[in-house]
Amino acid sequence: MQKILVIDDESAISEVLSEALNRFGFSVDTAESGTEGIAKFEEKAFDLVITDMRMPGMDGAGVVHHIRNSRRKNTPVIGISGTPWLFKSSDFDAVLPKPFPLETLADIVRGLTEPALSQAMG
Repeated sequence: MQKILVIDDESAISEVLSEALNRFGFSVDTAESGTEGIAKFEEKAFDLVITDMRMPGMDGAGVVHHIRNSRRKNTPVIGISGTPWLFKSSDFDAVLPKPFPLETLADIVRGLTEPALSQAMG
């Protein structure tokens, strides 16, 4: 089962994403800030990270920057935001403007995690 880390300072959004991704067959951990998300990223292995762009303290750009400079720099990162024009970084593997259909998110997650899973098995 693929492990997903969802980072969003709005707990209602984290809960909805976590519940939906669980129903689609993913294991999900959540963090309420960029700093907490990076701490979890460093202590556990995740197949993919979903991060909100606008958060107090470390924002989504800081999260993706940290991941791209880490030992697991190839971990796919999806950025989500109500302000998608803030996605100036090309370091994201995908960007979704809020609101978005949960099926779309699941399809993107599958598309970004299944190739890695196939390579690991092959």
